[in-house]
Amino acid sequence: MPDMTIERAEPAYTANEREMLDGWLEYHRATLLWKCEGMTPGQLRQRAVPPSPMSLLGLVRHMAEVERAWFRRCLAGEDAPGRYYSGDDPHGDFDNVDSADPDEAFAYFHAECDFARKVASAMALDDTGSRRGVTISLRWVLTHMIEEYARHNGHADFLRERIDGAAGR
Repeated sequence: MPDMTIERAEPAYTANEREMLDGWLEYHRATLLWKCEGMTPGQLRQRAVPPSPMSLLGLVRHMAEVERAWFRRCLAGEDAPGRYYSGDDPHGDFDNVDSADPDEAFAYFHAECDFARKVASAMALDDTGSRRGVTISLRWVLTHMIEEYARHNGHADFLRERIDGAAGR
């Protein structure tokens, strides 16, 4: 991971719905990066809970793909195939980390988050996109992204603790 200090801002205790959703999503994006802070490339690639293929690097790659799917494909309507997976390799984001470049993965993650922020900032919560023929609101996507990050940040907690003992990191 590129050298940087991750700063997480606690979401506001009182805010309107949009500020609350945006705040929690940003908090969880920062949490995933915080879980990876200070890890070597080898530690980021380590699959710490066999037989699961999950690693911290795999989580970063997976969440970049999730950002891409919901904001580029669903809300922006782009034809944006996966970078790390395909129909022939549906779990490539998690599986193919042994020689993966962490700097590239973090750059991709940041680029997809930046794109997502841009798309979301131009939309109202009730504005919609489409996924597999189903109409989906920005409100639903933001709520789902918070849920997705919260679940995977729990995985990152266990991975990080197993790798270096940093509980609650």
